[in-house]
Amino acid sequence: MFTGLIKEIGTIKSIKPNSSGKEFIIQAPKLMQEIAIDDSIATNGVCLTATELLEDAFKIQAVHVTLEKSNLGKLKVGDKVNLELALRPMDRLGGHFVQGHVNGIGRFTKILQKGNNWEMSLSAPKDLFKYMINEGSIAIDGISLTLAKVTETEITVSIIPHTYENTILHTKKIGDSVNIEVDMMAKYLENFMKFDQQQKTFEQLVKDA
Repeated sequence: MFTGLIKEIGTIKSIKPNSSGKEFIIQAPKLMQEIAIDDSIATNGVCLTATELLEDAFKIQAVHVTLEKSNLGKLKVGDKVNLELALRPMDRLGGHFVQGHVNGIGRFTKILQKGNNWEMSLSAPKDLFKYMINEGSIAIDGISLTLAKVTETEITVSIIPHTYENTILHTKKIGDSVNIEVDMMAKYLENFMKFDQQQKTFEQLVKDA
């Protein structure tokens, strides 16, 4: 479990395809003193496991399904990634609950600077819009953000200077892809309502029999 507050921008040092998918070595000098083998590390919002520790970098394995469902498969050596370590019980929950399970891939459609802030609009898979509301939470490349505007075709987020400068958002251009994870509470609510409706339908069928 994560909070969507990025702790370091890592650099992809090597990518090695293998039978399981791809193995990445990510340079993260600031976080290395906190990382242990088997730790969960959100990498652009994808929950991955540290399998080996180097002097200033760590190794992770992304399996085929992860590469297909996220933008990790498009990464190249030298690319930057957002990194966050798993939430500890005593930590402040400054963002929102982020699982590190990508629900879809979005693409930037507009990037506008407004004063010191940035307004970024993205396309997203149509089936994800039912989980999104104005002022709701969303994770974009692992960053906990608030939805400023939701239309039928795109979402818009407002980025403050600190977030823009301390995440990979400052490297993004129109057309670039991002990993999207919708609010887990919305998914749980949908599931509850689905089963509640099924129960009511079953009870009605029994009553009518």
